[in-house]
Amino acid sequence: MIVLQVNQLYKSFATDEILNGVKLEVQHRDRVALVGRNGAGKSTLLKIIAGQMSYDSGDIIIPKDVKVGYLEQHAGLQSTLSIWDEIMTIFEPLRAKEKNLRHLEQKMADPSVYEQQDVYSRIMSEYDQLQHDFKDAGGYQYEADARSVLHGMQFYPEDYDKLITSLSGGQRTRLALAKLLLSKPDLLILDEPTNHLDIETLSWLENYLKGYEGAILIVSHDRYFLDQVVSIVYEVSRTHVTKYVGNYSNYLDVKAKNYERDVKTFERQQDEKAKLETFIQKNIARASTTKMAQSRRKILERTEWMDRPDGDEKSASFGFTIERQSGNDVLSVDKLTIGYEGHTISKNINLRIFREDRIALVGPNGVGKSTLLKTIIKDLPLYSGDIRYGTNVQIGYYDQEQAKLTGNKSVLQELWDEWPLMNEKDIRTVLGQFLFSGDDVTKPINALSGGEKARLALAKLMMQKANLLVLDEPTNHLDLDSKEVLESALIDYPGTLLFVSHDRYFINRIATKVVELSGNGSFEYLGDYDYYVEKKQELEELAQMEAVTVNKTEQTPSTKTSTSKIDKEAKKRERQIRRTIEEIEKQTAVLDEQIKVIEENLCDPDIFKDHEKVLDLQTELDSLKSEHGDLELQWLELNEELESITLE
Repeated sequence: MIVLQVNQLYKSFATDEILNGVKLEVQHRDRVALVGRNGAGKSTLLKIIAGQMSYDSGDIIIPKDVKVGYLEQHAGLQSTLSIWDEIMTIFEPLRAKEKNLRHLEQKMADPSVYEQQDVYSRIMSEYDQLQHDFKDAGGYQYEADARSVLHGMQFYPEDYDKLITSLSGGQRTRLALAKLLLSKPDLLILDEPTNHLDIETLSWLENYLKGYEGAILIVSHDRYFLDQVVSIVYEVSRTHVTKYVGNYSNYLDVKAKNYERDVKTFERQQDEKAKLETFIQKNIARASTTKMAQSRRKILERTEWMDRPDGDEKSASFGFTIERQSGNDVLSVDKLTIGYEGHTISKNINLRIFREDRIALVGPNGVGKSTLLKTIIKDLPLYSGDIRYGTNVQIGYYDQEQAKLTGNKSVLQELWDEWPLMNEKDIRTVLGQFLFSGDDVTKPINALSGGEKARLALAKLMMQKANLLVLDEPTNHLDLDSKEVLESALIDYPGTLLFVSHDRYFINRIATKVVELSGNGSFEYLGDYDYYVEKKQELEELAQMEAVTVNKTEQTPSTKTSTSKIDKEAKKRERQIRRTIEEIEKQTAVLDEQIKVIEENLCDPDIFKDHEKVLDLQTELDSLKSEHGDLELQWLELNEELESITLE
């Protein structure tokens, strides 16, 4: 069932064309991502679909019975009610049914009704139908659903009576998302829903959306999130939209392969065109060959020659260097207590940072990650404990709120005031690396978008040439391409990194250590984000098994130890197998779609006449089927191994 169809959609702002001939389709249970650069038109397209913005021409078809829910990028819930009362407004129809049920129950309990058999029968019939409708609509579980979603969004029973007017902007956004999820629209449209969410909440949202009954259309710059949730990607680029089947990583692979194929096809056509032009030029004037030249000229004029494929749009291009190297011991934190305005947030924090470490600081919102960074750079005083800085340590700090930027200065002046001895040409060259060119450099900072401010802050950071970079959410406000450029720059950076990020893909690429911060201390994991999750889960399982073995006093210590070790290894292998099976199933689904497309193309009469194209398609089809067979074999072997583990 199609829940959304967009046909030949056009949208312009004054003389700027934003969307040109856009086609998009969403089926029931589809998980669709819109990706593209900041300013490409993703949010505009979502607003048009949601009916909040007009368009120039085209068709948007949504069936009458399809309910659409839309969450804007910076939408915070505005209400004078408490959290619980606001959430309950979603269920007003159910609560009205429940009230009617109670009213009918009171009627049935009235002894006088028994004496009127027809009245009693009518009430019973009405009650049965109403109870059936109430149950089908989720009447007996809506409060449990509400508590579950609120818990996932980090609102707990002790928060339910809080007034929404007392919540922060991030909390209001999370509550707006919770309310939208509970309303269960047939088409769920989300614009950057991962903003303001910590890693724990992100993981919960991923699992919730995987099991969501309706269709989802989503804009997000969180690549890990997109890989987990979506199965179709539409790229918005240069006013057009292109469809790719698969998750975000598959979209990148297919896009790169398509571009490489198109470049080769274009070059081959250009060679053919050049040969025709050369033949015509040499032979058109000769009487003996003029007819052949005229024939070639007709072929040249009739052929629809391919335009040069568009490469990627211009990306930022920069790298981080250091002025001088630090000592091997960069930073030591011992028994640190942090907080602000007389309020303690976290205590007993211990941290050792050595040269060329890449340390990711993780933990739930409000645990003090940003506060710890500000304490290390001396923006906040430490409450107790000790911070020791190593030899020649120079700190460069990136603030997620860009509070270090001066709002009334121009982009050019912001850098020039910090480095007054540089000439204007060199400052402009640096800004050009971060996509500020021409009149962009004269813009006042307070007129910049979030992404532009982030790039300007990174430009300042690059020019400092510090050997210890302390970064607070450096990927916030950056589009996907800018994130990848930043990652590459940090991978090549010869200094030391300490950073806070909720971007799990970014942590996986950059981090060599993960430090988890809690209210009562810190714990270090030697690896990337995936290792941190796996190791943390293992430690939790081990703790549970040890708790069980303590209660089984009849077992000998040696038996307990060996059994615990075997169970631990088996559980670890089971998790690995399940993850691999899940990945194989995703790859198989993508291959099925690709095979289906090629087989449909081979049935096309126009393509069937082109023997060279048929041969290329058949070769590609054979390769895909071979790969599909290998995956099926691997899937069967892993399932057999999984079955043997679970039976033990």
